[in-house]
Amino acid sequence: MAKKSGDQSSSPTDPAEMGRIKQIRMVAGIVRKQNPKALPICAAAALGAAAVLILIGLFTGLIYAFIPLAILAGVAAGMVLFGRFATSAQYAMVEGQPGAAAAVLQGLRGGFTTTPAIAANRNMDVVHRTVGKPGVILVGEGSPNRLPSLLAAEKKRISRIASQIPIYDFQVGDGEGQIPIRELNKKIMKLPRNLKGQSVAELNFRLNALPQQLQMPKGPVPRGARMPKPPRPRVR
Repeated sequence: MAKKSGDQSSSPTDPAEMGRIKQIRMVAGIVRKQNPKALPICAAAALGAAAVLILIGLFTGLIYAFIPLAILAGVAAGMVLFGRFATSAQYAMVEGQPGAAAAVLQGLRGGFTTTPAIAANRNMDVVHRTVGKPGVILVGEGSPNRLPSLLAAEKKRISRIASQIPIYDFQVGDGEGQIPIRELNKKIMKLPRNLKGQSVAELNFRLNALPQQLQMPKGPVPRGARMPKPPRPRVR
């Protein structure tokens, strides 16, 4: 009996369901598209590292001992370089896209918890919050002229319940005073570790208990539109 196409519960292009080899091939395709010279450079680095160890084995008379080391060194050199090209390609794909900073923050390792879009305005300027051992980190995306007020309001809101906790703020973008998206991860990982694991968990709990801020509409308010009236209190 033929299987129906609707019985397939997962997409064949879903990275979570793909095999390791297929994932590497998919990433290699992205890297090649972003930088056609990347894969040849990785191959050259792998061959170069292996060749160096093989030459050492020939000169020392231990060629059979150095061949496995040469293979391992070649694979390691190629994969390290490939990983760097893959990271660069990833940043190139998301750079300039809305929500790029949130994607980078959610990929942080080391016990960071990210809450995207905790504040925004009608001009699509947005602030994300990350909590970790450095403290609270606010990252804004948008105009360098409008973001300071959004960040300042959120810092004031957080400091009411976490007055002794360090609060850092960054702006992502290409404007004056902003940092490029590819530098965000490095910038955050260089921050001092001010909190321990239990303190981070408690801080997260308190911040999640904060009421959500009302966000401004994402477009101009139509002419003649009226604000909804609050419900009248019931009188018993």
